[in-house]
Amino acid sequence: MEVSLFYPSLALFCIILALKLFPRRKTHRRLPPSPWPALPFLGHLHLLTPPLHRTFHRLSLTHGPIFSLKLGARRVVVVSSPRLVAECFTANDVIFSNRPRVLADKYIGYNHTTMAGGPYGPHWRSLRRLAATEALAPARLNALGGAREEEMRLALQKLATTGDDFSAVELRPRIFDLIFNVIMRMLAGQGNFSGGGEEFGGRIHEMVSEVFEAAQSSNPEDFLPFLEWMDYRGLKRKLGELGKRLDDFYERLLAEHRRERRSTIIGHLLALQESDPLFYTDQTIKGFITNMIIAGTDTSVVTIEWAMSLLLNHPHILKSARLELDSVVGSHRLVEEQDLLNLNYLQNIISETFRMFPAGPLMLPRESSADCKVGGYDIQRGTILLVNAWAIHRDSDVWDEPMSFKPERFEEREVEIEKLMPFGMGRRACPGAGLGRRMVGLTLASLVHCFDWERMGPNEVDLAEGVGLTMPKLKPLEAMCRPRQIMLHALL
Repeated sequence: MEVSLFYPSLALFCIILALKLFPRRKTHRRLPPSPWPALPFLGHLHLLTPPLHRTFHRLSLTHGPIFSLKLGARRVVVVSSPRLVAECFTANDVIFSNRPRVLADKYIGYNHTTMAGGPYGPHWRSLRRLAATEALAPARLNALGGAREEEMRLALQKLATTGDDFSAVELRPRIFDLIFNVIMRMLAGQGNFSGGGEEFGGRIHEMVSEVFEAAQSSNPEDFLPFLEWMDYRGLKRKLGELGKRLDDFYERLLAEHRRERRSTIIGHLLALQESDPLFYTDQTIKGFITNMIIAGTDTSVVTIEWAMSLLLNHPHILKSARLELDSVVGSHRLVEEQDLLNLNYLQNIISETFRMFPAGPLMLPRESSADCKVGGYDIQRGTILLVNAWAIHRDSDVWDEPMSFKPERFEEREVEIEKLMPFGMGRRACPGAGLGRRMVGLTLASLVHCFDWERMGPNEVDLAEGVGLTMPKLKPLEAMCRPRQIMLHALL
């Protein structure tokens, strides 16, 4: 018995001696301020009410332009000032170039391997080069400009069949059809998935909508790991099934391109696969298709809907935009992408829409890969960074009369990128910004140029915000629309 107690006693003595001789150093970290209370296990999850950008703005009024939250097992820091944003994405840009892992990206983003959701590193940099120099390079976008303009003409012709008198039009589904068909035309050489005429392609709209529904930033499974293990809502099963359906659709597109050798983005990527099969794998190509469809569709749709809502509430601005279009383009033809460079007032309208109603009110989240400092505070490795672009865009210290719709504020003014961030900032800014601006510009210009627009009644369009990964209108825009007589010959 005495022998059996000797070794445990010796071990205990050594531990006590070590603690006395080598006391554990206390690390004093200066963390950003945090609201009270933080509940056990949940942290501050109970404080999150949609829309999140408004909740975070209210918290920033109390706790300052940088504050921290404990969301379940994750630490989150929210930033809402241009100075702090510049600090995050200049000196600390590499550190904040990771993405936090979320459940939706595991099943829809090919296990975090796409350009949008993959970790920062050599593979991600190769994907970024693929987008910048191959698929979304200006020369390739120019080469596909005719396809975009043709899809635009088809969409305008459908809208023109409403007749010579004003008729009510719900704009969101029409814009969605147009933007989606444009992207599919660029990717696959075929649009017209919107009407459901093709058995499988007709359901792609539904799948895209399901992706956005599943990709909400407030899924509790992303912050409480035990909920993922339990899968009490069946979210893993739903995401797995959705990922499988999308993958089947992509497999079909690749098979068609291999047979027909189409001159499209997918066709170009498959040609590159022949010379570099190790990088241009089928999974890499399918991941790129996912990013194009998901990132390119809804952001453009909500921006155009917000822009039209603002124009209907400010008819004098709508009139000025039309006068510019009639002066630059005339009435003998439709707007072309090359006209956009000369439509300065229209570009100001788009910039002001980006400011007031950014499609991504919270920039896509980043995650710190190392300890760093922001605003004098210690940010630990693994912290999620959220930038409240919506709050910065409406900050009276940054903008004069921030609640007013004033496109003229952008006349002859170069705005610092950290003050207006419709496409993000830093290494992980959206690589499709050029395409997004073209699609929004061409669509908005065409709608204003070819049709007369009025509100449904004397009341202004409701500008209440909905919830989602992007920021849609709470109430879809419905307006009175009539083809302009002087444009009928160009339309039809």
